[in-house]
Amino acid sequence: MKVRTLLLGLLAAAATAIAAPAAATAAPEGDPVLTPAIVGGGNATQTYSFMASLQSTSGSHFCGGSLIKANWIVTAAHCVQGKSAASVQARIGTTNRTSGGTVARASRIIIHPSYRTSNDIALIQLSTSVTQAPAKIAASSGATNQASRIIGWGQTCPAPGGCGAPVTLQQLDTSVVADSRCSGISGSIEICTNNPGGRAGACYGDSGGPQIISVGGVWQLTGATSRSGGGSQCAQAPSIYTDVVAHKTWITGYTGAL
Repeated sequence: MKVRTLLLGLLAAAATAIAAPAAATAAPEGDPVLTPAIVGGGNATQTYSFMASLQSTSGSHFCGGSLIKANWIVTAAHCVQGKSAASVQARIGTTNRTSGGTVARASRIIIHPSYRTSNDIALIQLSTSVTQAPAKIAASSGATNQASRIIGWGQTCPAPGGCGAPVTLQQLDTSVVADSRCSGISGSIEICTNNPGGRAGACYGDSGGPQIISVGGVWQLTGATSRSGGGSQCAQAPSIYTDVVAHKTWITGYTGAL
């Protein structure tokens, strides 16, 4: 896996993009850079009202995202770079990427102006507001050892194209680790997230999806899945998440108060 994105999945060996979990044989969509799905996790134990499956208008999943306002989603920039809003929809508030929740079309895509490898963050404005409860952005992404959870529909085995992507949302409990554990990290705007047991973490198809922490029993958003922090396959090393908290001023400049 190239040290950059946790994006689309299930590519043929000759390709480098992350597999779209719509089907093991689905053609890849989106940025042709590898991005980590959740390896070593398990089926979601609850419905996360803010969880979004970003899809083509045909319903093929390519990335995750987090609802932060009734008509706004935050995701990774590499997920939507080069895409038109007219080609994107989101299924929000379900554990099944093919059914349930609410489907809304995108009306606008905004990529962070400083996006290269870091600042891997983008906003999607929806054409209509949805009724699902958005995630509150946390006050802090947390220090080293902060417990967190990652969720997504990414591939569940580490080798590119090595297995199909799940229909059921996956979750994994993990933690923040020292920036020194992640290669190429920009510590002030990114989070280094552990790969528990050295064999679990985000994988192909999880890009853009949330990293969350529990605050008073309520899940709050801290990060968006960006890329591998080292290793040639998923979950061999910690993963890098864009620090959503560090980008809150930029986010509210477009979305208004959250």
